[in-house]
Amino acid sequence: QVQLGESGGGLVQAGGSLRLSCAASGRTFSNVVMGWFRQASGKEREFVAAIGESGRNTYTADSVKGRFTIARDNAKNTVYLQMNSLKPEDTAVYYCAAKFGASVTWYGYRYWGQGTQVTVSS
Repeated sequence: QVQLGESGGGLVQAGGSLRLSCAASGRTFSNVVMGWFRQASGKEREFVAAIGESGRNTYTADSVKGRFTIARDNAKNTVYLQMNSLKPEDTAVYYCAAKFGASVTWYGYRYWGQGTQVTVSS
């Protein structure tokens, strides 16, 4: 079982930055692949980025590549999403997710956080 809790969301102007954090419970954090997803109002949930157990392998959606960076600190049981050059279309609820397994992909996540709102004003 993995429990997840996001923080760091808020209101930011276009062009600004935010760093989201996701703290995980349990002793198995270093064994899980972590991902970030987002869901804008009225739209389907969208994959943003994923990171492997060690942090060496990452996978980022084309829509945010070059602006968003995923990282993790296994000593702190935390995964981060650094978001730079934010755009109004990045406005969404951002969720972190976890899965056991080696595939750093957009699918197969079993555990989900409650989400944190990110709003980017123009």
